Amino acid sequence: MTRRLTVAERLASADKDIRLADIAAQSSWDQFLVEQAAFHYGQINATFTANDLRDVLPEMGHGFLGAAINALRSGGITEHTGQTVPSTSPATKAHRLAVWQLTAKGRRVAAERTAHAQGRAA
Repeated sequence: MTRRLTVAERLASADKDIRLADIAAQSSWDQFLVEQAAFHYGQINATFTANDLRDVLPEMGHGFLGAAINALRSGGITEHTGQTVPSTSPATKAHRLAVWQLTAKGRRVAAERTAHAQGRAA
């Protein structure tokens, strides 16, 4: 049995292409895609919430938001800013949502991925 990569390792593994078949073979491939979307959203925005991500994800990804954000936090990629906002989802009755930002580690992983992608495109 192969060892599962951490969130940070998955995000930093720009050296190898992850084929769709490899992702689909994992039971958590939907969560993986939502993690990638949350990470990317954090790269282009100073802060973000589940409200922001819900607006840009297809409906099928909404159920993975909490798990994806928690995985990024557990991996040291994101951190809570100490702020909260009300949820815009009618189903949640405006409960409070954390506001997130990339950590120094998350910004480093993002910079490494960007540099690698630019080197590959050249």
